Amino acid sequence: MLFEDPHKPLRDDVRLLGTLLGETLRRQEGEALFERVERVRGLAKRARRVDVDESRQAFDALARELGDIPVDAALPIARAFAHFLNLANVAEQHHRVRRRRAYQRNPHAHPQPASIEEALPRLIASGVSPDALHDAVCALRIELVITAHPTEIMRRTLQMKYNAVADALAALDRLDATPLEREALIETLRREITAAWETEEIRRGRPSPLDEVRSSLAIFEQTLWDAVPEHLRTLDRTLRAVTGRALPLDAAPIRFGSWIGGDRDGNPAVTPEVTRRACLSSRWIALTLYSREVERLRQELSMNQASDALRDRVSGAHEPYRALLRDVHHRLELTRRHVEDLLSVRPGRGTTRPDELFETAEQLAEPLRLCLESLHATGNGVIADGRLLDVLRRLATFGLTLVRLDIRQEGARHAEAVALIARSIGRSGYLTWPEADKIAFLVDALANPESIPSSLPRNPRTDEILQTFDALAAMPPASLGAYVITMAAQPSDVLAVELLQRRAGLAPGLRVVPLFETARDLRAAGDVIDRLLSIPWYRDRIRAAGDRQEVMIGYSDSAKEIGRVAAAWELYTAQEAIVRACAAHGVAVTLFHGRGGSVGRGGGPTYLAIQSQPPGSIDGTLRVTEQGEMIQAKFGLPGIALRTLEVYTTATLDAALGAHAPVQARWRETMDRIAASAHDAFRAVVYDDPRFPAYFRAATPEAELDALHIGSRPARRGAGGLQTLRAIPWQFAWTQTRLLLASWLGAEALQPASDAERDTYREMYRDWPFFRSMIDLLQMALAKADAGIAAHYDRQLVPADLQPLADRLRARLEGATAAVLAITGHDRLLADAAVLRRSIDVRNPYVDPINLVQVEILRRLAALHGPALADDAAEEQRAHDVAALRAALRVTINGIAAGMRNTG
Repeated sequence: MLFEDPHKPLRDDVRLLGTLLGETLRRQEGEALFERVERVRGLAKRARRVDVDESRQAFDALARELGDIPVDAALPIARAFAHFLNLANVAEQHHRVRRRRAYQRNPHAHPQPASIEEALPRLIASGVSPDALHDAVCALRIELVITAHPTEIMRRTLQMKYNAVADALAALDRLDATPLEREALIETLRREITAAWETEEIRRGRPSPLDEVRSSLAIFEQTLWDAVPEHLRTLDRTLRAVTGRALPLDAAPIRFGSWIGGDRDGNPAVTPEVTRRACLSSRWIALTLYSREVERLRQELSMNQASDALRDRVSGAHEPYRALLRDVHHRLELTRRHVEDLLSVRPGRGTTRPDELFETAEQLAEPLRLCLESLHATGNGVIADGRLLDVLRRLATFGLTLVRLDIRQEGARHAEAVALIARSIGRSGYLTWPEADKIAFLVDALANPESIPSSLPRNPRTDEILQTFDALAAMPPASLGAYVITMAAQPSDVLAVELLQRRAGLAPGLRVVPLFETARDLRAAGDVIDRLLSIPWYRDRIRAAGDRQEVMIGYSDSAKEIGRVAAAWELYTAQEAIVRACAAHGVAVTLFHGRGGSVGRGGGPTYLAIQSQPPGSIDGTLRVTEQGEMIQAKFGLPGIALRTLEVYTTATLDAALGAHAPVQARWRETMDRIAASAHDAFRAVVYDDPRFPAYFRAATPEAELDALHIGSRPARRGAGGLQTLRAIPWQFAWTQTRLLLASWLGAEALQPASDAERDTYREMYRDWPFFRSMIDLLQMALAKADAGIAAHYDRQLVPADLQPLADRLRARLEGATAAVLAITGHDRLLADAAVLRRSIDVRNPYVDPINLVQVEILRRLAALHGPALADDAAEEQRAHDVAALRAALRVTINGIAAGMRNTG
């Protein structure tokens, strides 16, 4: 269906969902709550009007309305707005799918930008030869790495209900739906909205890492299992059309990894046993899914014409495909039950022989390929290229594990374990040795593994490290991905992990990936990689592994340390240096981008992010983290998942094959000056102003975050001040107050000092993808920020002596906004992104009331803090009040996150 206004269906959906939510409030809570919600909504909308006096009066009335009532009465109001925002998110997600389908249905429309159908013909038209394009597609190695998130809000129970809402909206789009069918669908919406309202938004306890594993793997069953083969069908079809050659059967341009259950950096809950169970859990789900597909294949392939090879395999059975697949299904079930046994609290019950199990993907693929070849040989290729082909393509992508689990640990922990090894052979003081001595010791030990002692003195800190490597050695290699070293700073950090792998019997072992994330380490990254590849033992190791070095760059900690603008430039130049170092040694490089959901942690539109990387840094291989709420946003609905997969594919192809204009020297000089000024501006506030830590704790929910049990990982790396706070809760806290300071502070340094400088900035914005990406991401963050709401947090929560600092920060927000507008040449943020601008404007009146309720909760929590009371009954009452307020705070956090469309 084509609409004159393409966004009218979205407005209709939001209106319908809002009406049904209003009915739910009336029915479940009574007319009084509904009327109060409507009164608050009216005030919130008036507070967003252009007339300043009317807006201020309405905001003050709104603040009084929500500040004067008890929290237990204000909480249902906040819940109502949070539910509306979540429903609006569902409607927007569904509308994205609807618009994509409209592109595909319209015979007169150009293909959707960044789609497979648009990108491949465009690359051919630009001069890429058909053979070069085919080779590039076949060589793509994109890996999306799913990670947990210590500020992930949405319970899976609620997400399932919202997915059901999306399904009903999709069914309502059918042109041939009868009135009875439409009424039944609206009744489904009514039921799901009521069920969501009656469901607790908050978890009663902190989720365990295995809870997070189960939650993350659900996305594969929910969408990715079907989206991957559909995506590959589109890629195959278009590749045939533009190059005349098909996509090979074993091509897997996109694969999946995970950190969940393997990321132990600062998370004591991730133990060797958790890692073992995480690997087994993903394997069990994969086997379950394959078993289901093979059983369906067995029902479908009822024909009896077959190749001689297949007939010989099944000894001439009348229905050869069914006979072979019966055995395959039986073996899959044996393997699945074996994994269940390993997951059991009482393992060892099974009696299955190893030769009865599928241990590798190739063992399962072989009989399926035999069926495929037989069907093609007997004129039944059209049948072969259906479900059977899809299963083989899934095997190429998912293997038998769905995801490969990365292991992550801080470099200092490995150094402690190596120091123990050195001390046990009479070489004490390893931690204080010069780097050259460390390298010499490690290389000698690697070259002579028999010198490494197998028995070591017990030490609680090193025991966990050594036990982790022992556990990895016992796991199937196909279940494991990379070993990521947090806070890597020297070549010895990489060699230490290589040594610990060899000691445990992991040979050749996991590929070892240094993660550079602080500003200092990013600046040194190129030199570290150059020195590492200059070590003959390590160069031989890389040569044996395919002459490719993987390096991870971290967006979060660098932005928290020096600000988003300065960090963006450090990340860009670090990538250039890493690429140069690898090229000098004849080694290809895979860059692993540790991007978060928020702008301040490297988040943003995928295509823009990939296109803004340095020329030559993406050669068709790419690894990227997908975190927290972004997993649901990018993969939660089938149509959205397909779009995400194709954008990653086309953006990476464009980066590998497209023409890249050189970066002008004067642009670099300008960016050097901007980054230095932004760095100084950020550090002057966050780290040099002694008032800032107290302001941060007073103005934001940061002090309460770790008590909210949002994720399995602690909010801090040990005890301490701002330096120990993780980057995710740092971003999260500022998102909640709507100041979003972590995403833009320092950007005020972009204010042009002259017309000539402004013209240079505008030229850079027009012609340099990196600079355009940086400015557009700042636009998005600044458009979501709200100085008025931030001022309310300051007035209500910040002590009088810190108010001047609060005023100065809001003035800096205005300065950053003015600077960005001067560069874009627009008079309003996101002027050329009308859909996003409208989405933010529509949401603001629904987020504002939740912010005001949160402020009141935080004010009351602050008042309850203090020394223990002498009266036990009074202390018990205070504890009860604090618990109730924290439960309410989680609801407001959920609602604000829904309205802002990201957390950390």
